[in-house]
Amino acid sequence: MFTDKTRIYVKAGNGGDGAVAFHREKYVAAGGPDGGDGGKGGDIVFLVDTNLNTLESLRFKHKFVAQNGENGKGGKMFGKSAADLIIRVPRGTLIRDADSGLIIKDMSDFEPFILARGGKGGWGNRHFATPTRQCPRFAKPGIPGEERDIILELKLIADVGLVGFPNVGKSTLLASVSAARPKIANYHFTTLSPNLGVVSLSDERSFVMADIPGIIEGASEGAGLGHEFLRHIERCRLLVHIVDISCAEGRNPVEDFVTINRELSDFSEKLASCPQIVVGNKCDAVTDEEKVSEFRKYILGKGFEYYEISAATHKGVKELTETLYEKISTLPPVSVYESEIVKEDENSYAGKSNDISIKKPEPGLYIVEGEWLLRVMRGVNFDDYEQLQYFQRILRRSGVIDRLVEFGVEQGDTVCIYDFEFEFVY
Repeated sequence: MFTDKTRIYVKAGNGGDGAVAFHREKYVAAGGPDGGDGGKGGDIVFLVDTNLNTLESLRFKHKFVAQNGENGKGGKMFGKSAADLIIRVPRGTLIRDADSGLIIKDMSDFEPFILARGGKGGWGNRHFATPTRQCPRFAKPGIPGEERDIILELKLIADVGLVGFPNVGKSTLLASVSAARPKIANYHFTTLSPNLGVVSLSDERSFVMADIPGIIEGASEGAGLGHEFLRHIERCRLLVHIVDISCAEGRNPVEDFVTINRELSDFSEKLASCPQIVVGNKCDAVTDEEKVSEFRKYILGKGFEYYEISAATHKGVKELTETLYEKISTLPPVSVYESEIVKEDENSYAGKSNDISIKKPEPGLYIVEGEWLLRVMRGVNFDDYEQLQYFQRILRRSGVIDRLVEFGVEQGDTVCIYDFEFEFVY
């Protein structure tokens, strides 16, 4: 079975908890706190694998959870960070948000993509030692890892896409010009899933050809197999419309051509405008020269380039592949979808101060937590002054500072927001 769409749940690992520990050693008085930090949780990383051409490996597994970071230990020992969880997908896979359907990432390059980041490890109690707080008996828990439901949708990447009615010779042509070995038989719907093949003309000249399963009338509305696989044509730089001109089945080539183009247009305006070359196949078995002549005249009259071949006997095939290579050399590269996820603006956090919790474990110390704060902090580099200022503006505009004042915070008190600690100045 060809799997080109699936839904999965991913969760990055949680950060390990910081340790509460004190240095105890003979002849060392008042060793002080020495609790280590927790380790970072594992990320969820997507990686393109050229050995894959379907999502079959994800067909029966729908939950991916990375390992958590280890907890910190005494003696200032950090917990071990967890390994990343790598999910391999074929090139051309779209990662969509399951709720909104928006594109998060188009896996069309070979760079690893971190979809969900593991949580940072919590601080051990040694971070909270001050001249007035010499024995802190608390540490910070690890930050939870990101999680989300996503939909993976494969849209094959090919330079040339073969389209046409079933049994017109698409698979035969692909097999004759590449190392691909699709099933070939003299009946409709022999090909049940898309096939890819690399057409090599020389050491430095090659292109990728895709055989898209037979499209029939009504395919854009779900009839036959076309509805399932029309999406795989959308990335093709050039369409090769193959028509059976032998008329052996009593079909009219002109009607077949018009029908397929109508289905492409109904499915997507982009497909309707895609460059197209028309190929009359099975020219060695023509039974009605009049219909062939009529078809040739019709295609040329519409302004399409037209070639007649016999994929079975290789007649005209070499000339066709040379033409295809020259044609795609002048076309734009394969389209890559941009991310449709828009990062929230700082003003969008206004009014979320009620979604936070404030704790006071001891006098002069306030701990602030909140899911939305966690999302903001993941994108802030606190070593950069401008980003630090940006985070401070969010705290003020969202009302977090006002909530702290209501809670009783005073000048000079310590405020901890996950792994960010500062001295309160109002």
